[in-house]
Amino acid sequence: MAVPKRKTSKARRNKRRANLRVNSPTLSRCSHCHQLKPPHSVCPNCGYYGGREVVKIEEEL
Repeated sequence: MAVPKRKTSKARRNKRRANLRVNSPTLSRCSHCHQLKPPHSVCPNCGYYGGREVVKIEEEL
């Protein structure tokens, strides 16, 4: 079994862990209703994608 010859320093360990953070989700604005939505997906608010209506959204009364 492989065993490290030297102890990994705190600086080297922390440099490796610097990219393990949790990222916030990427969001873009809908071109029709200007609400935030995930990119490359149908807007859950208005149902538009690429400037045309793809999904009919029924309004609640």
